[in-house]
Amino acid sequence: MGFWKAVGLVAGAAMPLFNIPLILRIIRRRSCGDLSLGWLWGVWGCIVLMFPSAATSRDVVLRAFGWSNLVLFSGVVAVVCYVRRLSAVDASGNVSR
Repeated sequence: MGFWKAVGLVAGAAMPLFNIPLILRIIRRRSCGDLSLGWLWGVWGCIVLMFPSAATSRDVVLRAFGWSNLVLFSGVVAVVCYVRRLSAVDASGNVSR
């Protein structure tokens, strides 16, 4: 593996790691109101649709990026859904609408 291929592999696997601070911020604030659901589902949908191509690619950089992006952004989606569900239930346990 050449130098630039190795750099690309590290960058492709590391870029989705920037989702971790987003996940932690949402958990810490218990709020995700600043995230548009349209944006969230749009990005996740594109990642899911691109994943089969990335997973079957011969390019190790694209495979690493595809896997890490799918796993970590799915984490963002799960946390947003969980926090939105929590915010729909008030302190007395009643569902607020």
